[in-house]
Amino acid sequence: MGKIFNVTGPCIPQKHYMADITECIRQIRKMIDAGAYFTINRARQYGKTTTLAALDKALEEDYLVIWLDFQSLGSASYQNENTFSLAFLQVFIRELKRRHGNEMPGIRELTAKLQEILNEKDPAFDLMKLFEQLLEVCGNSARPVVLMIDEVDSASNNQVFLDFLAQLRNYYLERDTKGTAAFQSVILAGVHDIKNLKRKIRPEEDHKINSPWNIAADFEVDMSLSRDGIEGMLTEYESDHQTGMNPSKMAGLLHDYTSGYPYLVSRLCKLMDEKIDARDEHTKKSAWTREGFLEAVRILLMETNTLFDSLIGKLADYPELEQMLKELLFFGKPITYNPTNQVIGLAVMFGFVKNAAGKVIPENRIFDTLLYNYFLSLDEMKSLDIYTASLLDKNIFIHEGHLNMKKILEKFVLHFHDLYGNRKETFLEEEGRRYFLLYLRPIINGIGNYYIEARTRSLGRTDIIVDYRGKQYVIETKIWRGNEYNSRGENQIIDYLDDYNLQTGYMLSFNFNQKKQIGVQEIVINGKRLIEAVV
Repeated sequence: MGKIFNVTGPCIPQKHYMADITECIRQIRKMIDAGAYFTINRARQYGKTTTLAALDKALEEDYLVIWLDFQSLGSASYQNENTFSLAFLQVFIRELKRRHGNEMPGIRELTAKLQEILNEKDPAFDLMKLFEQLLEVCGNSARPVVLMIDEVDSASNNQVFLDFLAQLRNYYLERDTKGTAAFQSVILAGVHDIKNLKRKIRPEEDHKINSPWNIAADFEVDMSLSRDGIEGMLTEYESDHQTGMNPSKMAGLLHDYTSGYPYLVSRLCKLMDEKIDARDEHTKKSAWTREGFLEAVRILLMETNTLFDSLIGKLADYPELEQMLKELLFFGKPITYNPTNQVIGLAVMFGFVKNAAGKVIPENRIFDTLLYNYFLSLDEMKSLDIYTASLLDKNIFIHEGHLNMKKILEKFVLHFHDLYGNRKETFLEEEGRRYFLLYLRPIINGIGNYYIEARTRSLGRTDIIVDYRGKQYVIETKIWRGNEYNSRGENQIIDYLDDYNLQTGYMLSFNFNQKKQIGVQEIVINGKRLIEAVV
């Protein structure tokens, strides 16, 4: 059986198409060789376990690697020091036996001793006694011992786990000051930054002390998939399937929409491989085209998966996070990146946003559109007038399979003026863009996609890119600031059309001037056709 694209569990090079992460592993290996203790905290399904699997393989000749998964510890394991210590010892022994049972005589004897301790179930066996045994393993191993713990989030709001971290910290310090035989390196992998455990505790609970994991080295390794890495994966796939795709161009599309988020890259590839053009198993040529890719994006945004469910769930858990994202998406509010701001920190940690030249922007186009769809669906449920009007109008905007964007703008201007024309400036600034997307969504839903161009968010305007049946439409939305400002905007969108190789662009201006003249006009600038709408 040939390789497949994998979106469940770690990727295995022999079984799955995957991007080359050799450079990532090299950088992490450098930290381990230096004796660092650190946390790999990345958003859900960001390739953490895949990275640990590759790291485990890369280290096995030089280190005794103990790789544990805290998901295997049930909630009862955290009742007290005794239950945790015995549960930890059990999974530690299992890993010793699986990986290194008959390799080193000293370790083999220690494993038998540890098994006896476990079988006794001594009620006095606590963290101090556990660490006596762990340090004995470190002292008797022929190779330095590296401890890797995956899914550490499952433990991170338990006091006994904080005590466990305190012990790790103590022996880390003694390793350098007293020469104590301790772990060469400890790696904790999870979503939450273990150095800031207060953020994990729910507001209604008592805050536990902050984590003692202040010995951790900064982990700055880029774990996103690079354009070149994606291209290498697609080149291997193309060699197996001969679809006729251009791996370089397809890698560019995947990276533009996902920013290299591993799950999203793999999921879109899996959809193109298995869902698009599925009627003919012998040819996948149309699947691996720009049109096939956009169809995969549409399918992805229409499905439910654990990653999307987790992201949306965080909005209910953290209302202040939801409010910040609304302001970023709909109001065009520029947000300066400040890592000490807890709400921004949460948004980065969960994968919603990233830092781009000191500004907060959405992590990628897929998440951007996912959030727009979610917030707008809540508006749809309120049966807002502009949404109802769109449902009544939507069948008149399609001509020979393509959107008539000019007619969409004309009808939107009329509806918006009738429904909201007497509202104040603040309404236009905060609600105008949102109401246009709410009007647009039912028209393209199920067939087309849209996303917001990140490059223009901080320029006082928002560019909406609509993909519909392989054709793109660029609509700039902005607040009217006078004729001179508008002229600059016209020139900007003309330049922007060149980037997309388009001849026609659209502008939607929200004007709160009482003497405004609403309507739609068409002008030509530098050979480009520009359709301007004013409400």
